[in-house]
Amino acid sequence: SSGINAEYGEREEANEQPRISTMPRGSAVTTKDKGKGKAKELPPIKTHEFLMNKTFGQHLLKNPAIIDSIVEKAELKATDIVLEIGPGTGNLTFRLLPHVKKVIAVEVDPRMAAELQKRVQSSPHASKLHIILGDFLKADLPYFDVCVANVPYQISSPLTFKLLSHRPLFRTAVLMFQREFAMRLVAQPADSLYCRLSVNTQILSKVKHVMKVGKNNFKPPPKVESSVVKISPLNPPPPINFVEWDGLIRLCFQRKNKTLGAIFKQSNVIELLEKNYKTYCSVNNIAVEPDLDFKSKLLSILETNNFSESRSSKLSINEFLRLLTAFKENKIHFI
Repeated sequence: SSGINAEYGEREEANEQPRISTMPRGSAVTTKDKGKGKAKELPPIKTHEFLMNKTFGQHLLKNPAIIDSIVEKAELKATDIVLEIGPGTGNLTFRLLPHVKKVIAVEVDPRMAAELQKRVQSSPHASKLHIILGDFLKADLPYFDVCVANVPYQISSPLTFKLLSHRPLFRTAVLMFQREFAMRLVAQPADSLYCRLSVNTQILSKVKHVMKVGKNNFKPPPKVESSVVKISPLNPPPPINFVEWDGLIRLCFQRKNKTLGAIFKQSNVIELLEKNYKTYCSVNNIAVEPDLDFKSKLLSILETNNFSESRSSKLSINEFLRLLTAFKENKIHFI
């Protein structure tokens, strides 16, 4: 659904408009075991050293045990099309290819894409790989069943919500994030990290922390620890207007430890919602009360529904849904 987007503290790097194009596929190459007639996969070509591009947040995952765990947690099927974001030189790609129908790898760095193409072309699975050269955030995504990614940390939020807005819905995504970002995704009410990101992700999907990954498992090591999470979109998605939902959640989490009564008493909040209210009434030919005291109207809704003393930091998703419904029943909207 359109409108699923979020800015949660990360800022995208100001890159030039990338070229979105499909690189040619490599051809499958096999050798035969003497006397057995069985196809044997050629060893991957050794990659030369790259100077990592900080703009792209490049940290190559090098620990084969962790790579195997990621593949295992993805629960792949032979018929799956897998979307891999930022494959780098292909350490994870090589583990994925034998298990699935196709891997679509989106890579922004032409050097990495060329190295991956070179490395895979001598593999019997080469025909399964399809490389898209370009910026994931600006690319039109094809159909896929599963997504796996060692996510460039500076695009964690927009990447997550681009995936969750994709239609048709994918089955699951296994994603590597900065540890704190991952813990925000899975945080529950009353957790110190519970925030707008937590609520907006969990209204759309089931999120599970899979494992911690230390910084020494990467080359070069990042400055922070990492975690792998598994995100499975709710299907069907909840019957809400996400833009309106996010309008409420954004407002509530500006001061998540304040009571909702205190938040909705603020003059800027009253002014915004009164304007929305009058616009809605005008568009729908509804007469606005001549003696309207909008502040009292807001606080009365909170009081009637037992939200006046509630704090966003402790409210569940179902409670936020009930709050949104209460406002909408009184013709108060957040878009």
